[in-house]
Amino acid sequence: MSDDYNEIDDSRAPLIDHLIELRARLIRAFVALGVAFGICLYFARPIFTVLVHPLVRAGQNKLIYTQMFEAFFVEIKVAFFAAIMLAFPVIANQIWQFVAPGLYKKEKNALLPFLFATPILFLLGASLAYFVAIPMALHFLLSFQGNLGGVQQEALPAVGSYLDLVMQFMFGFGLAFLTPVLLMLLERAGIVTRTQLVGFRRYAIVANTAIAAVLAPPDIGSMILLGVPLILLYEVALAAMWFTERRDARKKDEPGTSLATRD
Repeated sequence: MSDDYNEIDDSRAPLIDHLIELRARLIRAFVALGVAFGICLYFARPIFTVLVHPLVRAGQNKLIYTQMFEAFFVEIKVAFFAAIMLAFPVIANQIWQFVAPGLYKKEKNALLPFLFATPILFLLGASLAYFVAIPMALHFLLSFQGNLGGVQQEALPAVGSYLDLVMQFMFGFGLAFLTPVLLMLLERAGIVTRTQLVGFRRYAIVANTAIAAVLAPPDIGSMILLGVPLILLYEVALAAMWFTERRDARKKDEPGTSLATRD
């Protein structure tokens, strides 16, 4: 009976150590997010000024708020979203430091490129939304202004609604650009194969078109701007898988290869 208790104690100790480490990593991540939030809250108005530029370029020079606390909560939301982006390297590093000790060296080498590619692809998607998709959508939406049989129809966008629209575009495009990372991680995990994804290509085109219709409303130009890159990124993921398979096959053919070991 004592041996059984000793085995339980031995198995419990590593679990407690992992929980303590997880708590420490989470605390550091939240501290980084809190510091970033404080900085971004101080600069919330200049940050929102940058986000308003597409609206100004579209010819709209007025934003309104109809509720007393709306403008204040908009600055809070702006600071929070900016803080997430600013603190992402620290948060990602804490996640990596917690997960990495349990990975084989081969697995670390496979995951590190994805870790670096994630913020780059997200920023590319968000930049496409900010510089191209949002201005196109605003020109389309503001085109409904004008005289309607003696009644002047005028757009008076509220700050909260405008911020929601901008965040929808930027996060939608940014997350959509992570498609290659997701597909390659699924392939690395053995959930799907490149052959299956190649066979799924025609359905992927339909799915990407539907995703673009949901994430990039409301005009056809914005949908095309998101749908075409999604289809191209799907092909990029397939090409990257092909090169990875070729590289792995060459390594297997090399003499002296052995099973991966933990660091």
